[in-house]
Amino acid sequence: MDEASRLTERFEAQRDRLRAVAYRMLGSSGEAEDAVQETWLRFHRADTGEVDNLAGWLTTVVTRVCLNMLRSREHRREEPLSEREPETLDGPPDPEHEVELADSVGLALLVVLDTLAPAERLAFVLHDMFAVPFDEIGPMLDRSPAAARQLASRARRRVRGEPVPEADLGRQRRVVEAFLAASRGGDFDALVAVLAPDVVLHADAAAGPTPEPHVVRGRTAVVNGARLAAQRAASTRPALVDGTVGLVMATHGRLALALRFTVVADLITEIDVIAEPDRLHALSVSVLD
Repeated sequence: MDEASRLTERFEAQRDRLRAVAYRMLGSSGEAEDAVQETWLRFHRADTGEVDNLAGWLTTVVTRVCLNMLRSREHRREEPLSEREPETLDGPPDPEHEVELADSVGLALLVVLDTLAPAERLAFVLHDMFAVPFDEIGPMLDRSPAAARQLASRARRRVRGEPVPEADLGRQRRVVEAFLAASRGGDFDALVAVLAPDVVLHADAAAGPTPEPHVVRGRTAVVNGARLAAQRAASTRPALVDGTVGLVMATHGRLALALRFTVVADLITEIDVIAEPDRLHALSVSVLD
C-alpha cells in the first residue's frame, strides 16, 4: 500500500466520528462536512507518523477548525445585515437531511447550543457528548482544564434552562404538543380544540406572509394560517422559549423561527411568531426533558 492510500485509510477510519463532533459543534451538515474536509487537508499536510493517538490528534484539529468557524459566525452576527456577504454553501440545504440530523441530536439542543459562546459550546459538546477529558479540552481552547470545566458547567446550565414549576410545564407541554401534532397532521378539528375562541396570533415582519408585522384574530383565521404553514411545522420541535413551552425551527442548526404561546385553562389564547434575527437572538431557549 502506498503512502497516500495509507493516509486515506487512517483518516477514513475516523471520518464518521469527526463528522459527528463537527455537526454537534456547528449544527449544520454542510458546515460539518467543510470542517472535516479542512481537517483532512491539515492531516494530509502534517507529519503524523509519530502521533500515537491519531483519534485525539484529529479531534483537536477538527475542534480548532470548528472554533474558527463559530468565531467567524459570531463576527457575522455583529455586522449590519446590509454589510454581510452571502454565506457560501455547497448547494441549497436538503430539508429532509437537515431534519434527520437534527432529530438524531435534538433540534432544540442545537438551537440552544447556537446561543452559547464558541468556547462554551465546544467545552460542553466535547465533554458531555464525547467524553473528552478537560485536560485535553483546555489546551484546545488555550485555557486551563479548570477554566474548560467552568465553561462546560456554564453551558450545561444554559442548556437545562431555569427551573419551571412541573405542573405548569406539563400542562403547557400537552397543549403545545397537541397544537403541533394537529398542525403536522392537518387535523384542523383537533387544532380548533386547543385554541381559545378569541385567540390572537402576532407574527413579526420576518415571519411573513406580509412585509409588515401581521396580526390574526380568532380560531378560523389561526387555523387557516396553520394550514398554510403545515410544511414548516414538519421541521419544528418543542422547546422552552423564555421559560414557557414553545416551538422552535432551525436551519443549519441555527434558530430560524420561534413560537411563544400563552396558555390559559388548557387553551391557547395567544401565539407570538418570531423570525426577526434581533428578536431571536434575545430569546432564552432551552431543552425540554
